[in-house]
Amino acid sequence: MTGTPSGASSRASATTAAGRPDTRLIVIRGNSASGKSSVAQGLRDHYGRGVAIVGQDMIRRNLLREHDTARGANIALLGRIAREALAAGFHVVLEGILYADRYGHMITSLVRDHRGVSGCYYLDVPLEATLVRHASKPDAAYLAQVTDDHLTSWYRELDLLPGGLETVVPADSTLKDTIAQIVRETDLASASSVTPPPCKQSQGDSMTPLVLMSDPKVAAIPVRECGEPLVDVRDHDFRVDPRKQDPLGAFAHVREGVLDRLQQARSLLPAGTDLLFIEGYRPLALQQRYFTEYRDELAAAQPGWTAEQLHQAASRYVSPPEIAPHSAGAAVDVTLVDQDGHELDLGTRVNASPEESDGACFTHASNLSDQARHHRTLLLNAMDTAGFTNYGTEFWHFSALDRYDALMRQEPHARYGPIELP
Repeated sequence: MTGTPSGASSRASATTAAGRPDTRLIVIRGNSASGKSSVAQGLRDHYGRGVAIVGQDMIRRNLLREHDTARGANIALLGRIAREALAAGFHVVLEGILYADRYGHMITSLVRDHRGVSGCYYLDVPLEATLVRHASKPDAAYLAQVTDDHLTSWYRELDLLPGGLETVVPADSTLKDTIAQIVRETDLASASSVTPPPCKQSQGDSMTPLVLMSDPKVAAIPVRECGEPLVDVRDHDFRVDPRKQDPLGAFAHVREGVLDRLQQARSLLPAGTDLLFIEGYRPLALQQRYFTEYRDELAAAQPGWTAEQLHQAASRYVSPPEIAPHSAGAAVDVTLVDQDGHELDLGTRVNASPEESDGACFTHASNLSDQARHHRTLLLNAMDTAGFTNYGTEFWHFSALDRYDALMRQEPHARYGPIELP
């Protein structure tokens, strides 16, 4: 491998990893009729089997039959398909118009998280040339449906992603030259045909054995503290519930990277649905109090239990202080609300204990209504795509880059450890 090409990124080892060091992620954007699909197919033809083409039109228009909007369901689905294909060992070509203001967060997060070489390309074709190319298409039915007026209204001049992420391919680059450039810069020709790993169940699968916070494997994960500060989500236009507020406002703080993921998750929810932030950072002393109080409740109800049994049972619901994601600023408790701020039905209240809810607090509980299960799926899909790990005893609890998340994602270390509010 020759290294990272211009307009590309391969740094992902310290974030929510996607793919592997030897996978390739290629993003091709541009206006309609700029040649995106032809380039994508050309890359697959050049490489052969092992290249997954994730096309915006196929997902948005054909599969979902959805209008292209800022909160379209296809945005999250495109990102998730790309991640799953990379995880399975495929090289991925993500192509489409993919307007920067609508799809930019999904794309930049995907590139950031990819372990291997990523290359982003924008096919810059002037409107006049776009109309000529469109008129030359052999599909008469398509030409009757999509007129020059449509193309003109869709056209955006040099709609680039932020941060200089893309390489601009000029209109005079031939199809052959464009394919050759991308193959060369991403080193696709020498990329191995990756053998998929043995199948394993997702950490969110209801059949996966639940790993509790008290499991010694969690505490065994080392922490390489990255030093990211805590930030206040109230400064970033989130809906914040006051039920867990404290005099210092600690509850509304999270690490910067967690805030980024929350913003992405919020963007992935369907129109008319929003996140309700309930609690983030929790000082160690408060975490200790919560854990002790719940353990004492269990001890009173189960006088014959040993200290070890009480510790493990308490850990189903409250994290032991020494490894608590909340005290690292890595965890958030969230639920869903409608556009008027009313909480949606997710089966039980947030922070309901297993005893109170008859187990309905467990993420994949069977005793849920169809509506509650649907709402949980919306929340889980958005948070998972944004890079969070759910704790299976609490449908509302998600964390990132802490010990629990690192264990579940098979990462060698965590980035966030216990931290104090400045």
